Amino acid sequence: MELKTKSSGETQNAAKEFAARLRAGDVILLRGEMGVGKTVFTKGLCRALGVEDYVTSPTFTVVNEYEGKAFPIYHFDLYRIEDEDELLEIGFEEYLQSGGVCIIEWPQNGQRYLPEHRYEVELKKEDGANDRTIVILKR
Repeated sequence: MELKTKSSGETQNAAKEFAARLRAGDVILLRGEMGVGKTVFTKGLCRALGVEDYVTSPTFTVVNEYEGKAFPIYHFDLYRIEDEDELLEIGFEEYLQSGGVCIIEWPQNGQRYLPEHRYEVELKKEDGANDRTIVILKR
């Protein structure tokens, strides 16, 4: 699936459309350069899944937990992870097996612990300041 967006609102709407496919236990990997809209996409996902809390990037806390309508949502930002074993200290594997939806920014920093079956979402900047291409693959 490939989507084109021209604003943060459209990026959130694209995420809401994608969220209709999600089920308990799904893992979503978000890839893209800094500032491309990974957290904006996450906000759209969370809203569509029933999260009413304010959604922010967990850059310094590594994980934010939200209560959705049907299951919890765990939003990870692995940008600051320097050694994959740090993930064991926060219970990363338990989160992945919890039955909630896990959304993971900067997944390359936790590659060893990522499940084989997952969604991979790549966000890319295009020519316009807010233009994005969003590619979603299911593995």
